[in-house]
Amino acid sequence: MEEQHKRRVRYKGTHPRKFEEKYKEHDPEKYADTIERVISKGSTPAGMHRSIMVQEILDFLQIQPGQKGLDATLGYGGHTRRMLEQLQGSGHIYALDVDPIEIVKTKERLERAGYGPEILTILQENFADIDRIAAKHGPFNFVLADLGVSSMQIDDPGRGFSYKVEGPLDLRLDPGQGVSAAERLKELTQDELTGMLVENADEPYAAEIAAEIVRTLRRREPIQTTTQLKAVIERALSALPDDGGKRDIIKKTCQRTFQALRIDVNSEFEVLEAFLGKLPDVLAPNGRAAILTFHSGEDRMVKKAFKLGKKQGVFREISEEVMRPSAEECRQNGRARSTKMRWAVKDGSETKYQ
Repeated sequence: MEEQHKRRVRYKGTHPRKFEEKYKEHDPEKYADTIERVISKGSTPAGMHRSIMVQEILDFLQIQPGQKGLDATLGYGGHTRRMLEQLQGSGHIYALDVDPIEIVKTKERLERAGYGPEILTILQENFADIDRIAAKHGPFNFVLADLGVSSMQIDDPGRGFSYKVEGPLDLRLDPGQGVSAAERLKELTQDELTGMLVENADEPYAAEIAAEIVRTLRRREPIQTTTQLKAVIERALSALPDDGGKRDIIKKTCQRTFQALRIDVNSEFEVLEAFLGKLPDVLAPNGRAAILTFHSGEDRMVKKAFKLGKKQGVFREISEEVMRPSAEECRQNGRARSTKMRWAVKDGSETKYQ
């Protein structure tokens, strides 16, 4: 019996209500015309990630054919692909990512572009373990770390990274490790919640939000979804005067609260600290490292580590000031606005992993 052709899911009306109905954004490269229209408006298509400060990174790294590099945060693979182009078929890049869902898609995407195991090795590893990676594959002539969450993760309601759509309050980069954000909220005291919101996101309404979270859980009301947490934040800020600016305050508070939770759930500061401590040893003599950060806490850590490395003579040169995306890039990609780039060049002495 001939198998009946199954029709592709189409948009229902002008604006699809479910992420699953956005079939074009699930395969963005196949629908170039749609993607171009979205990008021209300064937006990022759902399911797609636009790499930030690509040219600035390439200009600094000065990648040469035959070199060996490490992309510590593979993501959508945009930076990786451009670095691979610089190798001109000679050399190798090792790329890491903890996300078991997106790493498969990115590997397939790069293989279709012609980058197979002869020049690219993709590993599901946390970049806190770069010493172990370098012991086997290093040292590296160049290292890149983009600390931002990929747009594919933000745009997928099933991952729980965005307050804008209904989804499970998860926020884990690797859903198979650790506890979800919903479970984490139950583990923390009110003081701990306040401290987390202040330390991870500089949240000015941290005390009010922490108190409302605790009150909600004590009433045995669930905070299991993204929209339930958003409702808690709205209640916490209900006393604010409704003078026209309240909506924007709630929006920014939601963004900061979700950021703080994501950082906590994934131990992002601890992971970054481990990475920065091991970075000098994985670089080859005169090796170059570039790091993109997206909020002040990360940038402070990178700045401090690079300054210490320069003082100790580990780094020959570091960026004294942060580099930022151009005004044009920020106009075309709103998610680039908070980006800061810092870089360091190792001295010419022998490295640990020879």
